[in-house]
Amino acid sequence: MRCLSALLFFVLLILSHSLAAADWSITEIQYQKGKLDAPGFAGGGDADTNIITFQHASGWAYGDNFFFMDHLDDDNADGFNDQDWYGEWYSNFSLGKITKKSVGAGPVKDIGLLMGFNWAADAKVTKYLPGIRLSWDLPGFAFFNSDLTAYIDDSAGIVQGGAPAESNSWMLDLNWAYPFSIGEQDFSIEGHMEYIASRDNEFGAEVSHWILAQPQIRWDMGKALFDVKGRLFAGVELQYWQNKLGDAGTDEKAIQLLVVARL
Repeated sequence: MRCLSALLFFVLLILSHSLAAADWSITEIQYQKGKLDAPGFAGGGDADTNIITFQHASGWAYGDNFFFMDHLDDDNADGFNDQDWYGEWYSNFSLGKITKKSVGAGPVKDIGLLMGFNWAADAKVTKYLPGIRLSWDLPGFAFFNSDLTAYIDDSAGIVQGGAPAESNSWMLDLNWAYPFSIGEQDFSIEGHMEYIASRDNEFGAEVSHWILAQPQIRWDMGKALFDVKGRLFAGVELQYWQNKLGDAGTDEKAIQLLVVARL
């Protein structure tokens, strides 16, 4: 709990500074409900799972920030996804903004230096993700980024009651938002897809690579029902996770109910 409190304090400190100098910002609370799998090392099987997410994105003079914090709870008291917390933070430093020059070419409109941080409470997992971002100028997309990062482990490990520590690896992530309309109804398809390469745990066993895709299909419910645009959304999140959490025996395919309130 002390670690969680310290992390939340850090996030709020950075967020308050970011908002004060932000060119733009989007803050959301998301609720998801679906039947998610537990990997084999956590007992296997599936369980109805509720996820509440606090998510923030903002742009400032030298780049942009994105972070989210999940609270996960399922109906199976097995020690996996039981009142657990998981968060990620990414700060992108835009070379175009920093140099005030065009640094892209062709469909690449900007290049950024990326610093990421992943954290899981129960598993006591900490990862650092320094890397490079290419921002693409693609027709119709609000944004489309490709991120290539290291995946550096700084986890507590077994001796401190966490998941096994791991060797370092690398990640490729694609993230996007594509808004569109059908008649008078507004929609968007947004989310990300990541590949994380295999690595070894502290016992020398292989942790399999994984592919995780989490596209959301959103309908602007607030506009349709209350004539308030861009504040309340409903839809689904599709989750495909090959080798979930590095378990070669668990491939997850799930559809989750999604409700989003934009603050």
